[in-house]
Amino acid sequence: MRFNPKADISRGRVSDAGRGGGRGGAAGGGMRMPLPGGARAGGGIGGILIVVLFVVLTQCTGLMSDGGGGTGSQGQAQPEGIDTGDERYANCRTGADANEDPDCARVAVTLSLESYWADTLPEQAGTELSPAAINTFSGAVSTGCGEASSQVGPFYCPPDQQIYLDTTFFDDVLQGQLGGQGGDFVEPYVLGHEYGHHIQNLMGTMGKVRTQKGPDSDAVRLELQADCYAGMWTRDASDGDGILTDLDQGDIEEALDSAKAVGDDRIQQKSGQGVDPEGWTHGSAAQRMAWFTRGYEEGTLEACDTFSASRL
Repeated sequence: MRFNPKADISRGRVSDAGRGGGRGGAAGGGMRMPLPGGARAGGGIGGILIVVLFVVLTQCTGLMSDGGGGTGSQGQAQPEGIDTGDERYANCRTGADANEDPDCARVAVTLSLESYWADTLPEQAGTELSPAAINTFSGAVSTGCGEASSQVGPFYCPPDQQIYLDTTFFDDVLQGQLGGQGGDFVEPYVLGHEYGHHIQNLMGTMGKVRTQKGPDSDAVRLELQADCYAGMWTRDASDGDGILTDLDQGDIEEALDSAKAVGDDRIQQKSGQGVDPEGWTHGSAAQRMAWFTRGYEEGTLEACDTFSASRL
């Protein structure tokens, strides 16, 4: 994966919150992620299971409890772009910077996602895009969904319309503890998945989530759809006509490997449990890969309608 060296990425909606204060541990106030198979938070693999689930499902539940199943965030002002006082991203100006600096690559990927959905969402859903912002942090961060620590992992907060990310996740957890192969397209896949949750928020899809666990649950359907949306963006990015260039089959395989690594069945196995589909909240490894592939091959919101699918 490379970036067009002449691309202007100075408008990227990425900022850094630095090292937050407060307690460690998962987001409070009902924000803790359910662990597959009933694993307990704590030391070892059971403790890091929190990290690999890419959205806090209880946030979505809380969002739906506003009475009416709306997204709970429509009508808010658009997130601001990069903070000019943010030293971490201050030098990210062009695609050439993105080719040399992983922080600038994050900015470029965010712009690519925004550009894709700004065209696709109105065309396919008749909904205008209110862009999401990306916030990186270390240690802990305060959000509209509560305080979250690095143990929560990458997640989308609907009230903020923002994605939060501790970048140590990729080396420390996804590769180091879950056995993912890594690669430069792993983080773009994760950001694509999280941006997919933002699209669901704007479209009101989160209001469809009623059941939180099980192989056919609404929670699983929500997650698989976000994987499918990540595949849609990847299909467009692979054309090489925008910010991203030279996206090849190796990049696709890195995304698929990451989707496989965070399948509920794989996580349960890594934690030493037997595979229990009734504890699933995000879908199996095979399902996550299949729905990413479906989005990549078909490229439409209709093809990604997991809520109408009779079989996941």
